[in-house]
Amino acid sequence: MAERAPIALTWASINAPGMRESNQDAIGDARKGGVACFVVADGAGGHAAGEVAARIAVESVIGNFVAEPVFGAAALQAGVDHANAAVARDKQQSAERQDMSTTLAVLLVGEQAARAVWAHLGDTRIYLFRDGRLLCVSKDHSLTQQLIEAGYASTAQLRTHPQRNILYAALGAGGDTPPVISEEIEVRAGDAFLVCTDGLWEWVVEDDMERSLRAANGPEEWLAALCATAHTHASATPKVRDNYSAYAVMLGAAE
Repeated sequence: MAERAPIALTWASINAPGMRESNQDAIGDARKGGVACFVVADGAGGHAAGEVAARIAVESVIGNFVAEPVFGAAALQAGVDHANAAVARDKQQSAERQDMSTTLAVLLVGEQAARAVWAHLGDTRIYLFRDGRLLCVSKDHSLTQQLIEAGYASTAQLRTHPQRNILYAALGAGGDTPPVISEEIEVRAGDAFLVCTDGLWEWVVEDDMERSLRAANGPEEWLAALCATAHTHASATPKVRDNYSAYAVMLGAAE
C-alpha cells in the first residue's frame, strides 16, 4: 500500500455576534506535533450561561490536545469526554448555570499521516469538500433532522422548519446521546473542511459553499465569500440572525 503524501494546512476563522446582543459561540485551534485541532461550540442557557458552556468546552478540548497532541479517534474521544466533564462540573457550581449546554464540533487533522477524524454533538456542522464538491457533512442532532429521517419533513425544510432550532443532544444537556466520532479517513491536497455553527450554514446552501470554494484563492477568501452570502440572505428576511462562527480549512501539498 502506497504511503500517503503529507499535507499542509492553511485556515481562516470568524467568531461574530450576528444580530444578537451577546455572543454565545466560541472557537479555538492549536497545532502541535504535526497535528491540528479545530473546535467550534454554540452555547445555550440563561444569564449568559451558554457563553460559559461554549468557552469551557473549547478551552477543555484545546487544553487536552495541547497536553497530549495525538491524532486518532481515541484521542478525540478523550478530548470530548474531558470537555463534557468540565461543563458538568461548572454547572454544579452555579444555580444560574443549571440549564447551560453547548453544541460541539472538533476536527483533528494529522498532517504527516494525511488523515482526519472529527466529532460533533448538536447542530454545529463539519463539512468535507473534495475537488470542489461536497463529499460529506455531519448529521445534526435536531428534531428537524429526526422528522426528515422519519419522513415527516423534507430535506428542503432543514433550514426553514419552525422547529429547526430544537436539539435533542448537546454537551452538558444530559441524555443518552453520545457525541458522534467519525471514522479516521484519508485526506489529500485539494480537500477542504468547513466547521461552522448554524448562524452560518443556515444562510448558505451547499451549492453556494461549493461555488465559492472553487472560486477562492485561499481560506480567507473562501470564508469571506461565505459570510457575504450569508449576510445577503439574512438581510432579506426579518429574522434575527444568530451568532456565527467558522473555520475554513484548506489542505495543500507539504513542501
